[in-house]
This record gives sequence, C-alpha cells and structure tokens, in this order.
Amino acid sequence: MTAAAPAVSDPPIEPPADPPPLDDAAVKRIITGVMIAMFLAALNQTIIATALPTIGRSLGDFANLAWVVTAYLLAATVVSPLYGKLADAYGRRIMLMAAIGVFTVGSVVAALAPDMLTLIVGRGLQGIGGGGIFPLAQTIISDVVAPRERGRYQAYIGIVWVAAGLGGPVVGGVLAEHGHWSMIFWSNLPLGVAVAATTWRSLARLPRFDRPHRIDWLGAALMTIASISFLLALGWGGTRVPWFSPTIFALVAASALFSGLLVWRLATAAEPFLPPAILSNPVVRLGTLASAGAVSTPMGLTIFLPLYYETVHGLSAAMAGFALVPIALVSAPGSILSSRFMMFRLGYKLVPVLGYAAAVAAAAALVALPDASLAVVIALLCVISFGAGTAIPVCTVCIQNAVAPHQVGTATGVMNFIRALAGSLLVAAMGAIVLAGFGAVPERGGAGAATAAAHLASADAAHVFRWLFAAAAVTLAIGLVALIRMEERPLAGPGPRGKANGTP
Repeated sequence: MTAAAPAVSDPPIEPPADPPPLDDAAVKRIITGVMIAMFLAALNQTIIATALPTIGRSLGDFANLAWVVTAYLLAATVVSPLYGKLADAYGRRIMLMAAIGVFTVGSVVAALAPDMLTLIVGRGLQGIGGGGIFPLAQTIISDVVAPRERGRYQAYIGIVWVAAGLGGPVVGGVLAEHGHWSMIFWSNLPLGVAVAATTWRSLARLPRFDRPHRIDWLGAALMTIASISFLLALGWGGTRVPWFSPTIFALVAASALFSGLLVWRLATAAEPFLPPAILSNPVVRLGTLASAGAVSTPMGLTIFLPLYYETVHGLSAAMAGFALVPIALVSAPGSILSSRFMMFRLGYKLVPVLGYAAAVAAAAALVALPDASLAVVIALLCVISFGAGTAIPVCTVCIQNAVAPHQVGTATGVMNFIRALAGSLLVAAMGAIVLAGFGAVPERGGAGAATAAAHLASADAAHVFRWLFAAAAVTLAIGLVALIRMEERPLAGPGPRGKANGTP
C-alpha cells in the first residue's frame, strides 16, 4: 500500500496590519468635515428666528409658532447623551452619518410642511439629528487631536460659531423676505450632502477604541420623559399657563417621578445609561458645572437684551439687533486665547479663571449700574462674553481628558445635556424676572416692547433688568467656583491614534 502523502497545510494567515497613524492632512480633512457639520447644526439654531413671523402668516397659525423653536430645542437636548453612548458603542462615523441623515429628513419634512403641525414634527426630527452633531463633533475632535494640541484648531471652530451666529438671522430673513420660507430648510440638503461626502471617506481612518457596550434603552426612556417634562414646565410656566397652575404642577411631578426612576435604574442596571463612574468623576462634575455657567449665561442674556435695549436705551428693534453683534464676536477670541494656553503642560487654567472672574465682575457692575450709558453696557457685556468664552474649550477638553477613551462620547453627551438644562433653567428664571417687572414677555406673546415702555419709565425698566443681571452674576459665580475647584490635570500630548475607524 502506498503511503499517504503528507497533508500540505495552508500558510498561516497574517493578521492585517494596522493602518498608519493619521497624518496632518488626514486630521485636517476630518476636522474640516466636522466643522461643516457643526456649522450646519449651529446655523439652524439661528436661521429660523427672523423668518418666524413670515412662517406664521404663511401657515395662518401664530398660536403655535413658538413650538417651531421649542420642538428643536427639546429634541436636541434629550438626545445628546444618547448619541454619546451610541458613539462609544458603535463608532463615531456611523452615528454622525445617522445624525446628519435624520437632520436632513427633518429638513425635507419641514420644507414640505402644509401646516404648522407638520412643520413642528419636521423641526423635532431636525433636533433629533442636530442634537447628535455637536457632541459627536466634539468627540471626533478629541479622537484625532491630543488635548494639548487642540488649541490650534479652536480658531477655526470659533470662526464657524461666529459665522453661524451672525449669518443665520441674516440669511433666514433674506430667504423669507425675497424667496419662500421653505428655502431655509431646502438649503440644508446641499449642506448635508457636502458634510456626508466630506466626512465619510476621511472618517474611515478615525481611531476606534473597541469595547462592547449594552445600550440601556429603559434608562434613556426614563431620562427623556423626565427631561421633556422639566423643559416643558420651564417653557410654559408664566407664558402659556401660570407658574402655579395644575399643568405646571403635573409636569414638575412627572419630572420628579421619572427622575427618581432614573436614579433607581442607574443604581441597578448592569451598564447604566449614564455610568456612575462618569457622574462621580470630580473633573467631569466640576467641569460640566463650570461649562454650563459659561454657556447658559450669554445665551440667556442674548434672549432678553433686545428688550433691555429697547426699553432702557430707546433703541429700535433693528438697532437692538445690531447692538448684539459685538457681544457675539468677542466670545470666539476668548476661546482661542484659552485654547492656545492648553498647549502648555500646566497653567492652562489661568486664562479661563481670570476671564471667568472678569465676567463675574462685569455682571456685578451691571447689577450696580443697569442704567449706565449704552457704550458702557456693551463694553461690560463684551467682557462677560469674552470671559465666558475662555472657559468653554478648557472645560470640554478637561472633561474628555479625565475619562477613558471608550467613555469620551458618553462624557461629552452628558456635558452637552447638562448645559442645555442649565440654559433652559436660567432662561426660565430670567423670563420670570421680566414677567414680574413688565407683566408680560413681549417676545412670547405678551405686551409689545412699546407697550411695556409706555407703562414703565426708563429708570423703572432698568430696575427690572438689575435683577436679570443679578441672575447672570450668580450663575457665573457658581461656574467660577466650580472652575477654580476643578483639578488641573496634565493634558495628554500626541500619541498613538488607535485603529482605523471603519464601519462596525
């Protein structure tokens, strides 16, 4: 019998080699795509404002017009931590594409809306998509740029924010006046396609920090219900219904109930929606509080400053809008300055602490001198905006630097969620102050600014806004204390960027 020939074994399969680390050109392509995505989301927070009267006339519904803004803000607020968790589980690339896709679908629904209800639904879908773009963009930047090197890109990000903040209202007004309001939403389609085309290939090389995750959908649902109830109570109290009405009590009770259930879920779930390790991290906790004060104060002031300018300084509506331009412009230089200091190993908290302290002092000066000359008021408000701007990038980078790479998305989502809640709370408090002084909120359907001015002399109106500036000063002071107490840990420098980020 012939002996069997020895079996020839297949050559061993070599594992695929890791792709080369990202070079500067690849990083720039990723950052460019991310900035276009941020511009898309930021633009849609401002572009709709000047077109609202035209939309109300076109659809014949002014009573529900506020929901065009509220639906977007509510949806964007509640989904931000969910996107962070999903990005940690399934990858930044696929979740950013999903966010852009949902946002684009919402834009189409809004553009085709034959009535106010459909428009509100479309804006809600836009919020579901737009609420994911910001935390995902921040997370992607943290993946490709070491904390100590992010300052070099902050200038470009600041330009994006300024361009969206200043250009949005102008573009929205022009499209609504000289075209049709639906063009505001149709314009999102080419932008969405540009973002997807720019980022899809470049994000294929995005680092991955693979770790299996379970998505706590029950915890997400409990948080969503609690947040929506709370935000509706803040938005409706004193405007649509009285603060002490059964509606507000029911919403607050629902928020408290589901918040309690969320706390129980966080303590019992195998992998809770909001990991206790992140919530208990002192840098995350204090950095989020400091960031929330820096973001919410300028936002709250911007909403009510036009009324202040009209009633106290006698400006027209158009001039009041122009008076906001310097305040919007100086935030970006503050962010850029503090970002540059992050390139040093230690001492990067010096600029934001000094800037934050200057903002608190400026707010206190407005409390003491609410009827100061217009030039002095604008100068003090610019100090607040500049000082708050110095804290925002440092807090974001410190939070991301303080958690494990596979938790960066979750931590960033939590930060954005708490920022939005803090902003809603401060706006509600400022609205209550204006209500108490004027008896109505002109921008929310009460008496017009001219009527309010007729009932109150300039000095009386200044006294009303003294308390509004006091609320801003207290909020900034809380944020400053949190920033001072936040540990200044060394920021990581350049290092291995991980594996390529293909589609999971």
